[in-house]
Amino acid sequence: MSQQRTRTRTNKKKLKIIPLGGLHEIGKNLTVVEYGEDILLIDCGMAFPENDMFGVDVVIPDFTYLRENSHKIKGLIITHAHEDHIGAVPFLVRHFNVPIYGTKLALGFIKLKLKEHKLEARLNEIQPGELIRIGCFKIEAIHTTHSVADSLAYAITTPVGVIFHTGDFKIDLTPIDGATIDFSRVSQIGDDGVLLLMSDSTNSMRKGYSVSERSVAVSLENIFQKNDKRIIIATFSSNVHRVQSIINIAAKNGRKVAFSGRSMENMVKLATELGYMTIPAGCQIDISQVRKYKDKELCILTTGSQGEPMSALSRMAFGEHKQISIKPGDCVILSSSPIPGNELTIDRVLNSLLEKGAEVIYSEIADVHASGHACQEELKIIQTMLKPKFFMPVHGEFKHLMAHAELARQLGMPDSHILIAENGSVVELTKDKARVLPETVTVGEIMVDGLGVGDVGAVVLNERRGLAEAGVITVTVVYDSATNELIAGPEMHTRGFTYMKEYGEFLSGSKEAARKALEKAGRDGVTSIPELRAICKNAVRKYVSDTLQRYPVVLPIVMKI
Repeated sequence: MSQQRTRTRTNKKKLKIIPLGGLHEIGKNLTVVEYGEDILLIDCGMAFPENDMFGVDVVIPDFTYLRENSHKIKGLIITHAHEDHIGAVPFLVRHFNVPIYGTKLALGFIKLKLKEHKLEARLNEIQPGELIRIGCFKIEAIHTTHSVADSLAYAITTPVGVIFHTGDFKIDLTPIDGATIDFSRVSQIGDDGVLLLMSDSTNSMRKGYSVSERSVAVSLENIFQKNDKRIIIATFSSNVHRVQSIINIAAKNGRKVAFSGRSMENMVKLATELGYMTIPAGCQIDISQVRKYKDKELCILTTGSQGEPMSALSRMAFGEHKQISIKPGDCVILSSSPIPGNELTIDRVLNSLLEKGAEVIYSEIADVHASGHACQEELKIIQTMLKPKFFMPVHGEFKHLMAHAELARQLGMPDSHILIAENGSVVELTKDKARVLPETVTVGEIMVDGLGVGDVGAVVLNERRGLAEAGVITVTVVYDSATNELIAGPEMHTRGFTYMKEYGEFLSGSKEAARKALEKAGRDGVTSIPELRAICKNAVRKYVSDTLQRYPVVLPIVMKI
């Protein structure tokens, strides 16, 4: 589902920043950095579908601009291993043989995705502090702290100046792995001069500082020590440090750990193989073994912190999980915060857990989650250290970008140096000037439904909405091809439409309306199947709307024998 935009002209003397996703939204982050004949891509993520995108699995960026400029693409750099930054990589690799650069953990997750799609790519591991050259760009990887290990910011030296992209970050002075942001290097880069800062805006509306991941570990340990019931914890599978903390706390308190959910199981396997996670000997058990242990000896780590309908926690909550049934006294911890748009699905799961007698603990009532994104004071610190000439807030909805822009103003940044862009905008920079051009490029949402990529658009979604909201009526009629006489039907069937005592009367009336319209069409000499379908459909729709004031999808089937 794309909207056509005007293609920009190439100017080799000016740098362009073109966001293809990630602005005015949460998800599908993809940014183009272009100079002359060289394009560098930053991240390639997906987004979860909106509630009215029936049947859609994920949403990815529109690659139209990249297809138009495929000969320029020199490389893709990954900031970290979250789905909204790497989830669309397999779909990019299908079309572009682009080298991909990232840390060991990020590439590990990408390898899993490529394997699922039966794809291969040129993967290049980089380390914090390493310098690489891609096209005309010199790129330095800088370690940051986030809710997934091995997160990077990038200082990108271009022919017109240095761009600093923070990636997703927070300032955590006591991270689980002990590795803080490389403040020394960030300060040096700021002293040397930064042309443009592109900074994470997710928590720009939150005052103060973000909570340290270590404080979450303290809260969780208190819960373990005071509880002799079975503990079930749902968290993001990508949060390696959180999962490691939970494993350590469980082992310390004499509990076995079982993992449930495909993404959680894959993450634990990958993280342990790559050395990012250590599970004490004898601590881990298979989910099928939980019945062998007492409740006070168990900790179950699961997916589903966002209430996803098919997730392990959701299946537990609604009695559909094969191994785990929620029972009174279970302590269920949602160690996460809601992604915007997921509040209703989370509440649905939470209510079902409570109805089954579980004690549910979540971030609003206990410190069981720490955001991976910087709050206002942390954003100010980074901007003060880097002292950029120009500033472009990224990664957030419009309200987040505007709040971040206001923080920049408070630090003395003039309005003319703050660039508020949207997906498809073209930001043009020279050594002395920066502006958002009036021209834009093609952007949109490409919906993935099973194996179909982009074949679900506005028309299909509208049909699905109609089916979901009003149901469907099928009408079948059979004609004699020689005489064009109606010899069978109309036969009618409904799905998701209505059930009432007067159902038989309603069907009879609908059939009669269709029959009269088709008989009149026969007298008028109408013989073509498309015309007969339209007449049948309109007659049934009119009868239904006049009778019930409802508007179901009507599917006429006209056959000639």
